Amino acid sequence: MKVAVIQFPGSSSDVLNAARLAGIDAAHVDYRETSLDTYDGVLIPSGASFGNYLRPGAIAAVAPIVPAIKQAAADNKPVVGIQNGFQILTEIGLLPGSLAQNKNVKFINRNESITVSNSNSPFTQQLNQTVAFPIAHAVGQYMASEETLNQLEENNQIIFTYTNNPNGSALDIAGITNEAGNVLGLMPHPERATDKILGSDDGLQLFKNIANWGQQ
Repeated sequence: MKVAVIQFPGSSSDVLNAARLAGIDAAHVDYRETSLDTYDGVLIPSGASFGNYLRPGAIAAVAPIVPAIKQAAADNKPVVGIQNGFQILTEIGLLPGSLAQNKNVKFINRNESITVSNSNSPFTQQLNQTVAFPIAHAVGQYMASEETLNQLEENNQIIFTYTNNPNGSALDIAGITNEAGNVLGLMPHPERATDKILGSDDGLQLFKNIANWGQQ
């Protein structure tokens, strides 16, 4: 499995390391590139792309690489956005809704209990019903119209929920997919939960599931 890790100014490298740990042939791809045809999947990492200027993900959404990310999604390749990556996926329209400032208007940085709300997704195979992922964000409150929230529930697109909602997200949402199920966005950081020495290794399985995409 050859996966592109999109590199924007301000992106983190943790996702690249986690992907490689799971056996993925992962490589950084600069945001100024225009093709991802030689890759089997896409990871959009956490961080603060372009310093979160205007709002998180807004400038990244008009980067030259974006049409190629959309094409990868249309080709049913796995596309995963973590934290800032989730914000970018909503900005470019691959996922519905938006991420707003946390309800308590504070940056939250701690380990969080996350419930796997859809165990039938290829992304959640062999994950425990409850996992421990760190969160680290100030703009992570998921918001969407009532119609969109109903659609997410009806289509089983809500993949992860917060056990104890820390940021005020609608329906406790921590992560969702598109209707096709191949685009995932989540605010928690599975890439920071890949070894028990870090407090949890629950996140490693998610990356292994990406490595095994299409084989489940």
